[in-house]
Amino acid sequence: MQISIHLGAHCTDDDQLIKSLLKSSGQLAKEGVSVPGPGRYRGLLADALVKLQGARADDETQDMLLDTLVDRSDAKRLVLGHKNFLGAPHRSIEHNQLYHLAERNTFWLRNLFANHDVSFFIGMRNPATFVPAILKEATEIDRGALLAQVEPRGLCWSDMLHTVREANPTTPITVWCNEDTPLLWPEIMHDIAGVDDKMPLDGALDVLRQIMVSDGFEKMQEYLTMTTISSPEQRRQVIATFLEKYAITEEIEEEIDLPGWTEDLIEELTDAYDHDLDEIERIPGVTLLIA
Repeated sequence: MQISIHLGAHCTDDDQLIKSLLKSSGQLAKEGVSVPGPGRYRGLLADALVKLQGARADDETQDMLLDTLVDRSDAKRLVLGHKNFLGAPHRSIEHNQLYHLAERNTFWLRNLFANHDVSFFIGMRNPATFVPAILKEATEIDRGALLAQVEPRGLCWSDMLHTVREANPTTPITVWCNEDTPLLWPEIMHDIAGVDDKMPLDGALDVLRQIMVSDGFEKMQEYLTMTTISSPEQRRQVIATFLEKYAITEEIEEEIDLPGWTEDLIEELTDAYDHDLDEIERIPGVTLLIA
């Protein structure tokens, strides 16, 4: 079985990827792709992970998990996702690292399905906006402790990905920038489902619907329906054109208000993020989707 696992991150798509794929679950099932609802597996996997503590699941346990999660005998691929697979939200910047539990948690996850072909998928986000978003979700006690210890200049996604690769050297990882998600959404859906990029999927416009004025979204939807789109690149160009004209400003621009976080710091973090992407592209076994 091919198993695609969406690992988050927090404050990126907020489980929208699984929600969008579920809209096409019947269609995907005909292609041999199973997308179970999260309620069927999140508690089950959590219990199994705690019980095994990273040990390799035996054949009986692996078969039990797949029998529970996959309804069709002809299924070739299983898609799972949970933004807490890498750790709870406050763990994401704890100890001044991005997901310091990622190495352990991904190794444990991989060993749940040790007999199968597993792939990881991760949406990343500029630390300049990721840290404030995480702090906004944290409790008041956690927020103060995290803010006191975090040095945002030291937060690199490439560091986390290196540790995940070291723990899971045969497991491919696909990553993308949350900032590019509106342009990449259909490709992300196709990649994690493992289906041809020409296959139409319900939910392929879900992210855009959230960040565009309704009449602009409807015009774009009509244009995409009436126009022959020959490649993902052309589709991205069309979406970018409509976004430029119809995006809701408050949905795509963020106001950052943290003590000591100046415009210069935010610019510095953004530049470092751009350079970090260059490093990520050089990590063996990691594919960076680019808009």
